[in-house]
Amino acid sequence: MNDTPEKPAKKPRKKAPPKIEAKTDTPRSDDDLRDAVLNAALPHAAFDGFTDMVLQKAGAEAGLVKADVTRLFEDGAISLVEYFSTRTDAEMEKRLAAMDLRGMKIRERIATAVKTRLAILKPHKEAARRAAALLSLPMHAALGARLVYRTVDAMWRAAGDTSTDFNFYTKRGILAGVYGSTAMRWFNDTSEDEKATDAFLAARIENVMQFEKFKAKAKEALSNFPMFADWAKPKAK
Repeated sequence: MNDTPEKPAKKPRKKAPPKIEAKTDTPRSDDDLRDAVLNAALPHAAFDGFTDMVLQKAGAEAGLVKADVTRLFEDGAISLVEYFSTRTDAEMEKRLAAMDLRGMKIRERIATAVKTRLAILKPHKEAARRAAALLSLPMHAALGARLVYRTVDAMWRAAGDTSTDFNFYTKRGILAGVYGSTAMRWFNDTSEDEKATDAFLAARIENVMQFEKFKAKAKEALSNFPMFADWAKPKAK
């Protein structure tokens, strides 16, 4: 006879409930995907330019298959350049909206808008230079003109311009010249403080302001001569 007490039977352990894993595969929007591709492409574009090879490489780095890259950038590398400009404009508008531009003189508003856009481009200055070079080619000149128009239109609207007459177009045409020439100067400005670019921009704006003063004086002078005043009136249709 065994006097050793029997050990009580072990109760079966309850199975732990299955862990609920957080979903991390939330679908990204097309803009998120474009942002990811552009962010991956900019370092490469600084050395190799905006090419289809750079676009596909950036797409792969962003985790996209070739079909998605083609869908998002229908015209290839030039579509990537267009998105680069569009995204920069959006960021510029966002920053300008947070500033008190209404408390500035008009020349200060425009100078601030131009400087703000260049500041956004600064981390990717070489890529921006490559993009500008691509848009300067004859085959892309029309797109380049449209992108510059969108940029200067956003600048004028942020500056509070509400004109709808002929001045609407002249203002944008003049600012396109100011911004374009300043950007070219900026691309070649290797100084850390970029004071040369600031001085160049100030001089261009001063030229515009002097031209506007000349126009106003000429218009006032011609108004004293009925023949010229009648000639300057818009022709009736």
